[in-house]
Amino acid sequence: MARGSSGIVAGLTAAAVAVVCFLAYQASANAPESVAAPSAGASAAPPSTTPEPPKGPLAVPSDSGTGARVVYALKDRRVWIVDGREKSLRTFTVMPSSVDPLPGVYQVTSRSGSIKGSDGVLIEHVVRFADVDDVSIGFSAAQDGSMRAPDPSMKTGGVRMKRVDGNAMWTFATVGAKVVVVP
Repeated sequence: MARGSSGIVAGLTAAAVAVVCFLAYQASANAPESVAAPSAGASAAPPSTTPEPPKGPLAVPSDSGTGARVVYALKDRRVWIVDGREKSLRTFTVMPSSVDPLPGVYQVTSRSGSIKGSDGVLIEHVVRFADVDDVSIGFSAAQDGSMRAPDPSMKTGGVRMKRVDGNAMWTFATVGAKVVVVP
């Protein structure tokens, strides 16, 4: 009787293997091309180590360096506050001054809590980082919340932002913090 049962077990095992092979064939025949095995003669592309995340329009500019920093994109009129892990903590639009800094790496040199701007507007959370032709360049927020375009006939250096963005800038950009200006 033991001899007959081993024959049955062997037959059942063979049948199970055949079914698994058939199901595997069915699955590979119906797999999408993105996961199907390459056909004979075709070479498979090497697997990617880490896929690059898609860059959205609000992504931190790739040419802005690394580490904790404030990134100011002149053309986009946008600022990013980036932490040391390369995570954008905040991004927002700004109104540029009439005098722009050159692209490059700067450091916050001074700050003022509340003063009158070179255009006569009361401003707060002033974070200065550059000087161009005797004009101090810095981020600030108008106390009245305005973000008017500067008078082009005046040399002004205030890069204006909304008050809530100015609060975030003030908290992050202490003296010595890195500011990267990109085109």
